Amino acid sequence: MILGEVFERNAAHYGQSPAIYYEDRVITHAEFLNRAYRLGNALQNLGARKQDRVLILAQNCPEFLELNCACSLTGLISVGLNYRLAASEQLHIINDCLPAIWIFEEQYSERVAEICEKLSSVPQLICIGRKNAKDGCDYDELLARSSGDKPALRAIEQDIVFLVYTSGTTGHPKGVMQTHAAQIEQAKITSNACAATPIDRVLMVMPFYHAGAPNIYLGYAWAGASIVLLRAFDVKVIFANFARHRVTAALLAPVMIQMLLDAPEEIRNGPNYLSLIVYSSAPMPVPLLKRAIAQFGSIFAQAYGMTECLVGSFMYKHQHRLDGAPDEVKRLASAGQPYFGCNIVVRRSNGSACEVGEVGEVTINSPATMHGYWNNTQATLSAIRDGWYFTGDLGYFDNEHYLFVVDRKKDMIISGGENIYSREVEEALLTHPSVFETAVIGIPDEKWGESVMAFVVCRNGEPEASELIEHCQMHIASYKKPRVVKFVEALPRVASTNKVDKKRLRAPYWNLDQQAGV
Repeated sequence: MILGEVFERNAAHYGQSPAIYYEDRVITHAEFLNRAYRLGNALQNLGARKQDRVLILAQNCPEFLELNCACSLTGLISVGLNYRLAASEQLHIINDCLPAIWIFEEQYSERVAEICEKLSSVPQLICIGRKNAKDGCDYDELLARSSGDKPALRAIEQDIVFLVYTSGTTGHPKGVMQTHAAQIEQAKITSNACAATPIDRVLMVMPFYHAGAPNIYLGYAWAGASIVLLRAFDVKVIFANFARHRVTAALLAPVMIQMLLDAPEEIRNGPNYLSLIVYSSAPMPVPLLKRAIAQFGSIFAQAYGMTECLVGSFMYKHQHRLDGAPDEVKRLASAGQPYFGCNIVVRRSNGSACEVGEVGEVTINSPATMHGYWNNTQATLSAIRDGWYFTGDLGYFDNEHYLFVVDRKKDMIISGGENIYSREVEEALLTHPSVFETAVIGIPDEKWGESVMAFVVCRNGEPEASELIEHCQMHIASYKKPRVVKFVEALPRVASTNKVDKKRLRAPYWNLDQQAGV
């Protein structure tokens, strides 16, 4: 089975039902498939061959989904280019994947021209949103003159369908190859975990150039559901769409949920038909999770996975218990239990399995694991060993196989020979009422090797640093408390994932040789 068959089935079974709500447009499943067929034929007419890369530079829009669908039918490879990256970063990705065709929104035409001047071979250009485009074909005109018949090119399940570039926090971004087979398994597992139905309407605002949004979208597409597609995150727009389209589910990052909770009461308390909010991209601090449940109810589920391994573990709504037994309340800080069909082993440095409660590296064996890194065999062999993906996350299992992710290996702090996990320090700080957001890193210390430093964004006024340090001592061991607290207006974030960029936070405190290995 190939991924494109999902969309063909939806068109056959739910043809006149909405597939996409986008601004003032409503696109049915039948219309969506027809446009994807036309795009697939257009790309073939432009000379694209199977497994050629088709790059897209756009914010969330129907054309992005049409490209993904066209590639899922024809055996072409869709590559989303992060619009937040600098030109030099985008150029690196383009030189790595060498696209045959580049689709872009009109607003990025100057950036496209800038990059094309530096390319030895310029791809065929297609512009979204401008008639009679001088720097390439016009997208809608191209579709209008292309056939709506099923394209002659046809994918097979071993083909690569998506090439997704990682955030590049440890160096240049790497292209993750995702096959049809892996995406089909991911869609089935996600659809089942979310209990998706054809009458669901799922709001998608996270960017489609990253892995999270396509994963949840495909899980709901598997069930024939509708998507409410937003270009960018805006609190008022989110709440307005919740009500306008009677949204039943949403995918949000924890930082987005925090911003929704901080919206004025008259906005927060409007009509609400939500039955599920999936959070991913980063762990949800327990204090924030408790606020979210108080506002929206027990409708939260956590999906733990990554670009290289699309499914790992899942924590269902009913497992988010504020009033349960102590073990159940503690599990609010977990990433849930492994998906059915997904094996997770926490390993010691020698590769052996850890005992219950013992911290080690999280490794995953899953049918939705990547095929490998594009043009990077060495990195592939380092990440995948005997079929197991080594995530770089540190965690442990409790006695019922709930996975607790405590840190990234590269973020763990070793002070005086003791391992300190940044997340547990962050959780302690977040229980202080003045702390809006925080990030903890290790900085050089002549006596202890490393000491704990906290960057803090405050909610209403800054408390004394000593107050926060003393507050931490009430929740964690004294040796884990921050030695230094720095108040900042905002935390730096990785453009592609919106995660806190700890590499940038660490950089001023470590020399260049150490930075290169961070």
